[in-house]
Amino acid sequence: MEVINTLGRRKKSVARVYLTKGKGTYTINGKDYREYFTTVALQYRINQPFTLTDNVDGYDFKANVSGGGITGQAEAIRLALSRAFVQIDADNKPDKRSKNGRKKEARSKESKKKIPIQ
Repeated sequence: MEVINTLGRRKKSVARVYLTKGKGTYTINGKDYREYFTTVALQYRINQPFTLTDNVDGYDFKANVSGGGITGQAEAIRLALSRAFVQIDADNKPDKRSKNGRKKEARSKESKKKIPIQ
């Protein structure tokens, strides 16, 4: 199997994910994912696409993440992984309202408005 390259975004975070067949090693910015995301909630978000598609120990991925906060980065990686699993098998494409996070989140921070001086 070749390397599958996908992109995920959330708010200001951008994640590039490279998915390959393997034993279940997850590397984010050169670190193990448990080292990079120390909380259980963020680790759960990373593992979510693997558990929903029943591919827990079948794939390795390397991710380059930049921008935003740590939660936005975790959700950007989750979106990129979901897109990669859809490329592998189209049956993994969920309903748009499901938990898999296949669709980009449209919400982002509202820009500041200039108040005119009178």
